[in-house]
Order: sequence, then structure tokens, then C-alpha cells
Amino acid sequence: MPARKPRPTSPRIAPVTEPSDLQRELMFGNDASDSLNISATLAHNTRVLKRFSQFGGGLLFRGVLPVRERELVILRVGANCQSVYEFGQHTLIGREAGLTDDEIHQLTLAPEKGGWSDADRDLVALADELCADDCVSDATWARLAGRWDDAALVELLAVAGFYRLVSGFLNSAGVQLDPGVPSWPEGAFEH
Repeated sequence: MPARKPRPTSPRIAPVTEPSDLQRELMFGNDASDSLNISATLAHNTRVLKRFSQFGGGLLFRGVLPVRERELVILRVGANCQSVYEFGQHTLIGREAGLTDDEIHQLTLAPEKGGWSDADRDLVALADELCADDCVSDATWARLAGRWDDAALVELLAVAGFYRLVSGFLNSAGVQLDPGVPSWPEGAFEH
């Protein structure tokens, strides 16, 4: 895991605060709660926000992967990309999915520092290899293919790729943490 890199400390693209009717519909849907900063930032381009929400929502709410394993991959991608927003949001989701705070912290460390099962270690390797080289190694692929069917393998690649895109957007646009969302765990990225 690389050392932490500096990221914008303020928004480069300010979230929309007075949305149009279309922006409001896309940002909130049927939920009248506060919009997330990511949605309010994406709302500057409603075409992108709509497609982004459809694809991301499909992976989050209608996928074939078990939620814990999906979140393990998302959190590891967020750590690799050093996206505090991504990591913070999915820390909350990961906890609900059964990841412990210790496991979440371990996702910010070198893979050998975690006490991962073989199955989890392979998911960490998938995220690491895709973030480092845009390709899963033959050895990791063989182990994953021994555990997952083709539909799940496609989804694992899509989840890792989508959340790498999300992390790059969040980092580059300077999207700030939403209220109540945790930052990095103490000791993150220590070698």
C-alpha cells in the first residue's frame, strides 16, 4: 500500500446547493433526505449523474455478489486510490455488511499485514492488481475462478473498475466528506 498522497482539502467543483427540478429528482429520487456531496457535485451534469446512479445502483442493490465481499473490494479500491470519501462512505456500508473495524483498517495496509482468509486475500489481490496494472494476474484469476462463477467474476471486475472511476472523480473534484462519515482509520497506510 503506497504512502498517503495529498488530496484537495476543499471542493474544486462545489456541490449544487439550489438544484433545478431535474437535478433535485436525480439527486434525491424518492428520498427527501439530504443529498450526498457526490450526487450534488455530479448534478452539474445531469446526464452523467443519471447514468452514474443507474450503474452504481445496479452494482450496489441488484448484484450477484455477497455484500460483504463486494464491500471488501470497494474499500480496498478506495484505499488504493486514497479516496477518503469513498473509503468513509463504504466503511459505514461495510460495517453493516459484517466487516469489522479491524478488517476495515487492514484494508489500508499492505496485504501481508491482514489476517485474511484465502478467499478474502484473493479479493484484496484483485483490487490491488487492477489498481496497479489494470489486469488481474493469472495466479489470482485462477484462484478466483475456482470460487466464483462467470457472472460473479464479471461483477467483481465491474465493481473494482467502477469504484476506481468513482475514487478518481471524488479525489479530482475535491468532494468533501458528508457529515457523520468517518475519515481514515487511525494508523491507515502505516508501513
